[in-house]
Amino acid sequence: MNEQWITFANSIKEIYQKDFVPLHEPTFDETEIDYVTDCIKSGWVSSVGKYVDRFEQELAEFTGVKRVVAVVNGTAALQIALKVAGVQAGDEVFMPSLTFVATANAASYLQAVPHFVDVSEKTLGLDPIKLEEHIKDIGEVKSGQLTNKHTGRIIRAVVPMHTFGHPVDLDPLIEVCERYNLVLAEDAAESLGSYYKGKHTGGFGRVSALSFNGNKIMTTGGGGAILTNDDKLADYAKHITTTAKVPHRWAYEHDEIGYNYRMPNINAALGCAQLRKIREFIEQKREITSIYEEMIEKLDGVRFVKEPANSTSNYWLQTIRIGSIHDRDTVLDFLNDNGVMSRPIWTPMHELEPFKNMPKDDLSTTNRLKRTLINLPSTPMKVK
Repeated sequence: MNEQWITFANSIKEIYQKDFVPLHEPTFDETEIDYVTDCIKSGWVSSVGKYVDRFEQELAEFTGVKRVVAVVNGTAALQIALKVAGVQAGDEVFMPSLTFVATANAASYLQAVPHFVDVSEKTLGLDPIKLEEHIKDIGEVKSGQLTNKHTGRIIRAVVPMHTFGHPVDLDPLIEVCERYNLVLAEDAAESLGSYYKGKHTGGFGRVSALSFNGNKIMTTGGGGAILTNDDKLADYAKHITTTAKVPHRWAYEHDEIGYNYRMPNINAALGCAQLRKIREFIEQKREITSIYEEMIEKLDGVRFVKEPANSTSNYWLQTIRIGSIHDRDTVLDFLNDNGVMSRPIWTPMHELEPFKNMPKDDLSTTNRLKRTLINLPSTPMKVK
């Protein structure tokens, strides 16, 4: 690697003041210790307790949605979001192939069929124009419901994923969903603190899902949340994620197959502490973004991935796109060998063994992007 890349790697280590810089670490202080200690002292550490209710309320206020249901992880959140929105076994669900495997897994848990569509160069997320072109090619409307004329299956929903915190172009996507009677269920796992035209991501779909894994912009250790503005859907989601137990002082009655997915109170305590700092985390992310932009301008054949138009991104993972003069794996080897943890984008879903035979559109943009995108260290920190 040339002198430019050596300087780049050393500069990242100087920013973080570390000889080895992880991709993304959680940020804790005494606030988290105090909240978790209080939870432990209360004795309420599992699926019941004041912190779960508080976390749901505070998260609803931050995101601007009516209701939040806290669960054990982001995959469970998306699975239940799709279920309460009406996705059934045998239905097809449009989603990007360029996503983390949890998006496809969540639909598969319901015995639904992932149907992969292409993404946009500008947003890295689902492309509404290509989606509609694909629908016109493979779809037909029967009794008001979109059907895949090649498979005979109902196409029930669309799941856009806000890649690395960059919002999908939602307005035209919403129009497509309305035109073809498709449920919009946002995979907002990576986009807490991101906004599309001033409105928080996760507030556009009938249901949405967030993740609070240890590598996200804020964490509950493990955890996720279902977001919705529909009280009935929220009540149903809360019911079935609490083992579908019918409320009673002492009896154990369950009225359908449920899921033991409720977020533990101790995790919610950690989440309440982290939520107090979320705006600070986002501000720090954007400061680091500015530094990266300046550094990357000095690298030949490399572009920084910026937030799309009409959007404000949380810049969860800082991302570069390398040109044809570079080999992705050579860059990755160099950075990791020199103490800068970096990762490629996920292997697209249509290339993974469990999903190779799923229906799909032309995925030319996805195939092009997979060889050019690299994530850089992105932990929020105060820049001196």
